[in-house]
This record gives sequence, structure tokens and C-alpha cells, in this order.
Amino acid sequence: MNNKTVIVVNHDGMGQADPALAHKLAKTYLNMLDLDDRLPRAICFYADGVKLAVAGSPVLEELESLAGKGVELIVCTTCLNHFGILDDLAAGKAGGMKDIVDAQDAASKVITL
Repeated sequence: MNNKTVIVVNHDGMGQADPALAHKLAKTYLNMLDLDDRLPRAICFYADGVKLAVAGSPVLEELESLAGKGVELIVCTTCLNHFGILDDLAAGKAGGMKDIVDAQDAASKVITL
């Protein structure tokens, strides 16, 4: 595990592609992190990115596997509430912006998808 890298997910998928492609890219990216043991310390989800951590997400299996290997998944509570999906959180923990800022501050590298 790379305890110094934090990944930021702020889109419902990866990039600015159509939803099917964005989800496929995110799934492949997260799977590669997992399979290659390139584990970040944390993945922070905010804005539309929180939709990837709720029930029915196309990347839920990958997120659960990463969390099982010790990757902290921080999901913005304000964003979950904004979309009305707080009760649907299925991977990670709901956290505040302070949790996200703290994770990024402790990182030597922050990657935004």
C-alpha cells in the first residue's frame, strides 16, 4: 500500500465521457490498482463522485475489494445528502470535508480522476 497517495473522485465515473464509458474506465482503473497492489492510502469521493460508492454502483465490487485491503474510502456526507442517497452508501464511510482535507494534507501525491 502506498500510504502517501490519495485519489480524488469527483465525477460519476472517470473523465468527461458518456456514462457507460466513464463507468467502464473507472472500473478498469480501480481494478488495476487492486490487481497490481498499487493501493493508495485513501480515495476521497465528492460531488457526483459519491454516486460511485452507493448501492447499485458499477464499481462497488472494486471499491469493496480495495477497502478490504485497507484503503480508506471517504465519501462526502454533504454530497450524499444533497443527492438524497446517504442511506444508500454501500462502500466506505460518510465523512466531512475536514476528513477529505486531512487525507489530502497527509498525502505526498493527490491524483484526481
